[in-house]
Amino acid sequence: MSQDVVAGPRTTSPALALVRAARPRQWLKNVLVLAAPLAAGVLGEPRSLLAALSVFVAFCLAASGSYLLNDASDVEADRLHPRKKHRPIASGAVSVRTARVTGVALLLLAPVVAAPAGRWESSAVVAGYVALTLSYTVWLKHQEVVDLIAVAGCHVIRAYAGAVAVDVPVTGWFLVVVSLAALQLVVGKREAELRAQGVTGTRATLASYSPAYLAQVRVMCSGAMIVTYCLWALNAHADLFYGLSIIPFLLLVLRHNLLVDRGRGEEPEELAARDRPILLFAVGLIVLVALGIYI
Repeated sequence: MSQDVVAGPRTTSPALALVRAARPRQWLKNVLVLAAPLAAGVLGEPRSLLAALSVFVAFCLAASGSYLLNDASDVEADRLHPRKKHRPIASGAVSVRTARVTGVALLLLAPVVAAPAGRWESSAVVAGYVALTLSYTVWLKHQEVVDLIAVAGCHVIRAYAGAVAVDVPVTGWFLVVVSLAALQLVVGKREAELRAQGVTGTRATLASYSPAYLAQVRVMCSGAMIVTYCLWALNAHADLFYGLSIIPFLLLVLRHNLLVDRGRGEEPEELAARDRPILLFAVGLIVLVALGIYI
């Protein structure tokens, strides 16, 4: 089958189809860029806020470029998937060539957009993210276990980029919690995909995993993350609000595990936007940490 064969109805507007293919709803993940500036209490400073927002926009461009290239690479497999076959590239609403050209342009533009943050290091971190996502599209997504770490690493780079943009130190506590949280989300996503699709799923490495293995890794990440966060909240900061933040943090982790067990973790960004308990727990966590920082 030719890459540009139409596998479904075309979207009326090619421009809107291209926007859909860029997956703007996935930009929610880039809020991680604001985590370190928020934790450092510098988001109230205009210069720091501008720097953080510049890097946020850069990651939105880089993420969309990566999705376009990845979907163009997976187009034939996506056309065999009951849900992914309706994506703009797989359905033929956006040609593979258009997706690739636009994807490359966005990836080249992203480090440039990060430069107005005032630190060349910001552009370097975004460029590192681009290199990792390209490696994932070409090779890493086909390597079992490594693919999990690679995707989780993309989330960690987002969080690290925010610290670099506003020139605040990154603590070991911060990196460990973010790394474990990222790995839990990625493993939960794979587990939900496997439960929904079985070994016939379109992801190249999906057949290498079992639900039991992924559940074991998810539980391991959850336990280690909870312990690390509690130690940080109780020992690194002798503050009532930090201690109280453990409660919504625990609820957030436990709720996510419950939803993954129910097979709803395939799209983590949808959980964050549509699951009311998840949203309430996340807001409570952010509010309590912010109170600990600014009061």
